Amino acid sequence: MQPTRPGRPDPRQAQLAAAMSGAVDLAAVKARSEAAARAAAAPPPSAEAPAGSPGAAVVDVTEATFQAEVLDRSFQVPVVLDLWAEWCGPCKQLSPVLERLAAEGAGSWVLAKVDVDANPALAQGLRVQGIPAVKAVWQGQLVAEFSGAIPEEQARQFVTELVQATTGGALPGGESAEQGPEDPRLDAAEAALERGDLEAAEAAYRSILDAEPDHPEASLALRQVQLFRRADEAGPDALAAADAAPDDVEAQTRAADFLLGTGNIEEAFERLLDVVRRTAGEDRDRARTHLVELFAVVGDEDPRVGVARRQLMAALF
Repeated sequence: MQPTRPGRPDPRQAQLAAAMSGAVDLAAVKARSEAAARAAAAPPPSAEAPAGSPGAAVVDVTEATFQAEVLDRSFQVPVVLDLWAEWCGPCKQLSPVLERLAAEGAGSWVLAKVDVDANPALAQGLRVQGIPAVKAVWQGQLVAEFSGAIPEEQARQFVTELVQATTGGALPGGESAEQGPEDPRLDAAEAALERGDLEAAEAAYRSILDAEPDHPEASLALRQVQLFRRADEAGPDALAAADAAPDDVEAQTRAADFLLGTGNIEEAFERLLDVVRRTAGEDRDRARTHLVELFAVVGDEDPRVGVARRQLMAALF
Protein backbone atom coordinates (compact mmCIF):
# COMPACT_ATOMS: atom_id res chain seq x y z
CA MET A 1 0.00 0.00 0.00
CA GLN A 2 1.59 3.26 -1.15
CA PRO A 3 0.27 6.81 -0.95
CA THR A 4 -1.12 8.08 -4.22
CA ARG A 5 -2.64 11.37 -5.22
CA PRO A 6 -6.44 11.35 -5.42
CA GLY A 7 -7.49 10.84 -9.02
CA ARG A 8 -4.33 8.97 -10.08
CA PRO A 9 -4.60 5.29 -11.00
CA ASP A 10 -3.66 2.91 -8.20
CA PRO A 11 -2.46 -0.41 -9.71
CA ARG A 12 -3.09 -2.25 -6.45
CA GLN A 13 -6.73 -1.20 -6.34
CA ALA A 14 -7.17 -2.05 -10.02
CA GLN A 15 -5.83 -5.55 -9.39
CA LEU A 16 -8.13 -5.99 -6.39
CA ALA A 17 -11.12 -4.82 -8.39
CA ALA A 18 -10.30 -7.32 -11.12
CA ALA A 19 -9.91 -10.12 -8.59
CA MET A 20 -13.27 -9.33 -7.01
CA SER A 21 -15.23 -8.93 -10.22
CA GLY A 22 -16.24 -12.58 -10.34
CA ALA A 23 -17.35 -12.66 -6.70
CA VAL A 24 -19.84 -9.79 -6.62
CA ASP A 25 -23.33 -9.18 -7.95
CA LEU A 26 -22.52 -7.10 -11.02
CA ALA A 27 -26.12 -5.95 -11.41
CA ALA A 28 -26.13 -4.64 -7.85
CA VAL A 29 -22.80 -2.96 -8.42
CA LYS A 30 -24.16 -1.24 -11.54
CA ALA A 31 -27.26 -0.06 -9.68
CA ARG A 32 -25.18 1.31 -6.83
CA SER A 33 -22.84 3.00 -9.29
CA GLU A 34 -25.74 4.68 -11.07
CA ALA A 35 -27.20 5.84 -7.74
CA ALA A 36 -23.82 7.23 -6.70
CA ALA A 37 -23.55 9.09 -10.01
CA ARG A 38 -26.97 10.65 -9.54
CA ALA A 39 -26.02 11.67 -6.00
CA ALA A 40 -22.83 13.29 -7.27
CA ALA A 41 -24.85 15.39 -9.71
CA ALA A 42 -27.38 16.49 -7.08
CA PRO A 43 -26.91 19.55 -4.85
CA PRO A 44 -25.41 18.65 -1.47
CA PRO A 45 -27.76 18.86 1.52
CA SER A 46 -27.71 22.07 3.54
CA ALA A 47 -29.47 23.36 6.61
CA GLU A 48 -29.83 26.67 4.74
CA ALA A 49 -31.99 25.18 1.99
CA PRO A 50 -35.76 25.64 2.53
CA ALA A 51 -37.52 22.50 3.76
CA GLY A 52 -38.65 20.36 0.85
CA SER A 53 -36.35 22.00 -1.69
CA PRO A 54 -33.47 20.16 -3.43
CA GLY A 55 -30.64 19.74 -0.96
CA ALA A 56 -32.75 20.42 2.15
CA ALA A 57 -31.65 18.78 5.41
CA VAL A 58 -35.29 17.82 6.13
CA VAL A 59 -37.48 16.42 3.34
CA ASP A 60 -40.89 14.80 3.06
CA VAL A 61 -40.58 11.56 1.13
CA THR A 62 -43.16 9.68 -0.91
CA GLU A 63 -43.04 6.45 -2.85
CA ALA A 64 -42.31 8.51 -5.97
CA THR A 65 -39.36 10.37 -4.44
CA PHE A 66 -37.87 7.60 -2.28
CA GLN A 67 -35.23 6.64 -4.85
CA ALA A 68 -33.89 10.17 -5.25
CA GLU A 69 -34.33 11.52 -1.73
CA VAL A 70 -33.27 8.42 0.21
CA LEU A 71 -31.38 5.84 -1.83
CA ASP A 72 -29.51 8.23 -4.13
CA ARG A 73 -28.97 10.82 -1.40
CA SER A 74 -27.48 8.16 0.88
CA PHE A 75 -24.43 8.08 -1.40
CA GLN A 76 -23.73 11.67 -0.31
CA VAL A 77 -24.58 11.56 3.39
CA PRO A 78 -26.43 9.18 5.74
CA VAL A 79 -30.22 9.48 5.52
CA VAL A 80 -32.38 9.01 8.62
CA LEU A 81 -35.94 7.90 7.91
CA ASP A 82 -38.62 9.16 10.30
CA LEU A 83 -41.67 6.97 9.79
CA TRP A 84 -44.73 8.61 11.34
CA ALA A 85 -48.49 9.18 11.08
CA GLU A 86 -50.78 12.08 12.01
CA TRP A 87 -52.65 10.05 14.65
CA CYS A 88 -49.43 8.93 16.39
CA GLY A 89 -48.82 10.85 19.63
CA PRO A 90 -45.25 9.61 20.26
CA CYS A 91 -44.38 10.58 16.66
CA LYS A 92 -45.26 14.18 17.48
CA GLN A 93 -42.77 14.04 20.35
CA LEU A 94 -39.91 12.52 18.36
CA SER A 95 -40.24 14.26 14.98
CA PRO A 96 -39.49 17.81 16.22
CA VAL A 97 -36.40 16.50 18.01
CA LEU A 98 -35.11 14.87 14.82
CA GLU A 99 -35.87 17.98 12.77
CA ARG A 100 -33.93 20.14 15.22
CA LEU A 101 -30.96 17.75 15.16
CA ALA A 102 -31.01 17.71 11.35
CA ALA A 103 -30.85 21.51 11.30
CA GLU A 104 -27.93 21.41 13.73
CA GLY A 105 -26.24 18.84 11.50
CA ALA A 106 -25.85 21.49 8.79
CA GLY A 107 -26.09 19.00 5.93
CA SER A 108 -23.96 16.23 7.44
CA TRP A 109 -27.07 14.00 7.35
CA VAL A 110 -30.60 14.21 5.97
CA LEU A 111 -33.89 13.59 7.75
CA ALA A 112 -36.42 11.98 5.39
CA LYS A 113 -39.97 12.00 6.80
CA VAL A 114 -42.37 9.29 5.61
CA ASP A 115 -46.10 9.39 6.39
CA VAL A 116 -46.85 5.66 6.62
CA ASP A 117 -50.60 6.15 6.01
CA ALA A 118 -49.96 8.03 2.77
CA ASN A 119 -47.19 5.63 1.69
CA PRO A 120 -48.24 2.10 2.73
CA ALA A 121 -46.01 0.39 0.16
CA LEU A 122 -42.95 2.09 1.63
CA ALA A 123 -43.95 1.12 5.14
CA GLN A 124 -44.41 -2.47 4.04
CA GLY A 125 -41.14 -2.55 2.11
CA LEU A 126 -39.29 -1.15 5.12
CA ARG A 127 -40.97 -3.74 7.38
CA VAL A 128 -42.40 -1.15 9.71
CA GLN A 129 -44.19 -2.90 12.57
CA GLY A 130 -44.86 0.10 14.76
CA ILE A 131 -44.35 3.85 14.82
CA PRO A 132 -42.51 6.01 15.41
CA ALA A 133 -39.79 4.05 13.66
CA VAL A 134 -36.40 5.43 12.69
CA LYS A 135 -34.12 3.76 10.15
CA ALA A 136 -30.72 4.93 8.87
CA VAL A 137 -29.61 4.38 5.27
CA TRP A 138 -26.04 4.70 4.01
CA GLN A 139 -24.97 3.99 0.42
CA GLY A 140 -28.26 2.29 -0.32
CA GLN A 141 -28.11 -0.03 2.69
CA LEU A 142 -30.05 -0.05 5.95
CA VAL A 143 -27.36 0.29 8.63
CA ALA A 144 -29.15 1.12 11.90
CA GLU A 145 -32.63 1.58 13.36
CA PHE A 146 -34.70 2.05 16.50
CA SER A 147 -38.40 2.30 17.33
CA GLY A 148 -40.39 4.34 19.80
CA ALA A 149 -39.98 7.89 21.06
CA ILE A 150 -36.59 8.16 22.77
CA PRO A 151 -35.12 11.08 24.77
CA GLU A 152 -33.31 13.80 22.83
CA GLU A 153 -29.96 12.78 24.31
CA GLN A 154 -30.32 9.26 22.91
CA ALA A 155 -31.49 10.55 19.53
CA ARG A 156 -28.49 12.89 19.41
CA GLN A 157 -26.16 9.99 20.22
CA PHE A 158 -27.77 7.91 17.45
CA VAL A 159 -27.19 10.50 14.72
CA THR A 160 -23.75 11.47 16.05
CA GLU A 161 -22.49 7.90 15.95
CA LEU A 162 -24.15 7.36 12.57
CA VAL A 163 -22.34 10.33 11.03
CA GLN A 164 -19.01 9.46 12.64
CA ALA A 165 -19.20 5.85 11.47
CA THR A 166 -20.11 6.76 7.88
CA THR A 167 -18.67 10.07 6.70
CA GLY A 168 -16.85 11.19 9.82
CA GLY A 169 -18.74 14.46 9.50
CA ALA A 170 -17.26 15.45 6.13
CA LEU A 171 -19.69 17.45 4.01
CA PRO A 172 -20.28 16.42 0.38
CA GLY A 173 -18.97 18.68 -2.30
CA GLY A 174 -16.15 19.96 -0.14
CA GLU A 175 -13.52 18.63 -2.52
CA SER A 176 -13.53 19.22 -6.24
CA ALA A 177 -13.44 16.19 -8.47
CA GLU A 178 -11.33 18.12 -10.93
CA GLN A 179 -7.60 18.11 -10.38
CA GLY A 180 -5.78 21.41 -10.69
CA PRO A 181 -2.31 21.95 -12.12
CA GLU A 182 0.59 19.94 -10.77
CA ASP A 183 1.84 21.23 -7.44
CA PRO A 184 5.66 21.17 -7.08
CA ARG A 185 5.25 20.94 -3.30
CA LEU A 186 3.55 17.57 -3.75
CA ASP A 187 6.32 16.45 -6.07
CA ALA A 188 8.86 17.19 -3.34
CA ALA A 189 6.87 15.19 -0.81
CA GLU A 190 6.52 12.26 -3.18
CA ALA A 191 10.26 12.37 -3.89
CA ALA A 192 10.82 11.88 -0.17
CA LEU A 193 8.46 8.91 -0.23
CA GLU A 194 10.35 7.35 -3.12
CA ARG A 195 13.55 7.64 -1.05
CA GLY A 196 11.76 5.91 1.81
CA ASP A 197 12.13 9.02 3.99
CA LEU A 198 8.74 9.03 5.73
CA GLU A 199 9.79 11.72 8.19
CA ALA A 200 10.70 14.14 5.40
CA ALA A 201 7.49 13.31 3.51
CA GLU A 202 5.38 13.97 6.59
CA ALA A 203 7.16 17.28 7.15
CA ALA A 204 6.55 18.27 3.52
CA TYR A 205 2.84 17.52 3.68
CA ARG A 206 2.52 19.35 7.00
CA SER A 207 4.21 22.38 5.45
CA ILE A 208 1.66 22.40 2.62
CA LEU A 209 -1.23 22.18 5.10
CA ASP A 210 0.23 24.94 7.27
CA ALA A 211 0.02 27.24 4.25
CA GLU A 212 -3.19 25.75 2.82
CA PRO A 213 -5.21 23.94 5.53
CA ASP A 214 -7.93 22.74 3.13
CA HIS A 215 -5.54 21.19 0.58
CA PRO A 216 -7.32 17.84 -0.12
CA GLU A 217 -4.40 15.93 -1.62
CA ALA A 218 -1.93 16.86 1.12
CA SER A 219 -4.47 16.03 3.83
CA LEU A 220 -5.08 12.52 2.52
CA ALA A 221 -1.40 11.88 1.82
CA LEU A 222 -0.44 13.04 5.32
CA ARG A 223 -2.86 10.55 6.88
CA GLN A 224 -1.35 7.80 4.75
CA VAL A 225 2.22 8.70 5.65
CA GLN A 226 1.34 8.89 9.33
CA LEU A 227 -0.15 5.42 9.08
CA PHE A 228 3.02 4.05 7.46
CA ARG A 229 5.14 5.62 10.18
CA ARG A 230 2.96 4.08 12.89
CA ALA A 231 3.03 0.72 11.13
CA ASP A 232 6.81 0.88 10.85
CA GLU A 233 7.16 1.78 14.53
CA ALA A 234 4.76 -1.00 15.58
CA GLY A 235 6.48 -3.73 13.57
CA PRO A 236 5.48 -7.41 13.38
CA ASP A 237 5.77 -7.75 17.16
CA ALA A 238 2.61 -5.64 17.46
CA LEU A 239 0.47 -8.62 16.44
CA ALA A 240 1.82 -10.89 19.16
CA ALA A 241 1.51 -8.12 21.74
CA ALA A 242 -2.12 -7.49 20.76
CA ASP A 243 -2.99 -11.18 20.83
CA ALA A 244 -1.49 -11.45 24.31
CA ALA A 245 -3.53 -8.47 25.57
CA PRO A 246 -6.95 -8.53 23.85
CA ASP A 247 -8.38 -5.89 26.21
CA ASP A 248 -5.55 -3.41 25.60
CA VAL A 249 -7.06 -0.96 23.09
CA GLU A 250 -3.73 0.72 22.41
CA ALA A 251 -2.19 -2.64 21.53
CA GLN A 252 -5.09 -3.42 19.20
CA THR A 253 -4.80 -0.09 17.37
CA ARG A 254 -1.04 -0.59 16.92
CA ALA A 255 -1.67 -4.06 15.49
CA ALA A 256 -4.36 -2.67 13.17
CA ASP A 257 -1.94 0.01 11.95
CA PHE A 258 0.69 -2.63 11.19
CA LEU A 259 -1.82 -4.80 9.35
CA LEU A 260 -3.13 -1.92 7.25
CA GLY A 261 0.37 -0.65 6.51
CA THR A 262 1.30 -4.08 5.18
CA GLY A 263 -1.81 -4.34 3.01
CA ASN A 264 -3.92 -6.61 5.25
CA ILE A 265 -6.91 -4.28 5.13
CA GLU A 266 -9.72 -6.63 6.11
CA GLU A 267 -7.73 -8.03 9.04
CA ALA A 268 -6.98 -4.52 10.28
CA PHE A 269 -10.67 -3.57 10.14
CA GLU A 270 -11.80 -6.80 11.80
CA ARG A 271 -9.38 -6.40 14.70
CA LEU A 272 -10.86 -3.02 15.62
CA LEU A 273 -14.42 -4.15 14.91
CA ASP A 274 -13.88 -6.92 17.44
CA VAL A 275 -12.83 -4.34 20.04
CA VAL A 276 -15.96 -2.26 19.33
CA ARG A 277 -18.15 -5.33 19.75
CA ARG A 278 -16.54 -6.38 23.04
CA THR A 279 -16.09 -3.07 24.82
CA ALA A 280 -18.04 -0.05 25.99
CA GLY A 281 -17.48 3.53 27.02
CA GLU A 282 -14.13 5.17 26.37
CA ASP A 283 -12.43 2.01 25.08
CA ARG A 284 -15.18 1.47 22.52
CA ASP A 285 -15.06 5.09 21.41
CA ARG A 286 -11.26 5.00 20.98
CA ALA A 287 -11.50 1.86 18.84
CA ARG A 288 -14.34 3.33 16.77
CA THR A 289 -12.51 6.60 16.22
CA HIS A 290 -9.33 4.83 15.11
CA LEU A 291 -11.28 2.56 12.77
CA VAL A 292 -12.96 5.54 11.11
CA GLU A 293 -9.50 7.10 10.64
CA LEU A 294 -8.36 3.94 8.89
CA PHE A 295 -11.45 4.12 6.65
CA ALA A 296 -10.30 7.59 5.58
CA VAL A 297 -6.81 6.31 4.77
CA VAL A 298 -8.11 3.49 2.56
CA GLY A 299 -10.91 5.56 0.97
CA ASP A 300 -14.61 4.91 0.38
CA GLU A 301 -13.93 3.76 -3.19
CA ASP A 302 -12.53 0.53 -1.73
CA PRO A 303 -15.49 -1.90 -1.32
CA ARG A 304 -14.03 -3.29 1.89
CA VAL A 305 -14.55 0.08 3.55
CA GLY A 306 -18.26 -0.04 2.75
CA VAL A 307 -18.54 -3.55 4.20
CA ALA A 308 -16.66 -2.56 7.35
CA ARG A 309 -18.75 0.60 7.81
CA ARG A 310 -21.93 -1.48 7.78
CA GLN A 311 -20.39 -3.91 10.27
CA LEU A 312 -19.44 -0.97 12.48
CA MET A 313 -22.99 0.36 12.43
CA ALA A 314 -24.31 -3.08 13.35
CA ALA A 315 -21.85 -3.28 16.24
CA LEU A 316 -22.79 0.19 17.51
CA PHE A 317 -26.53 -0.33 17.39
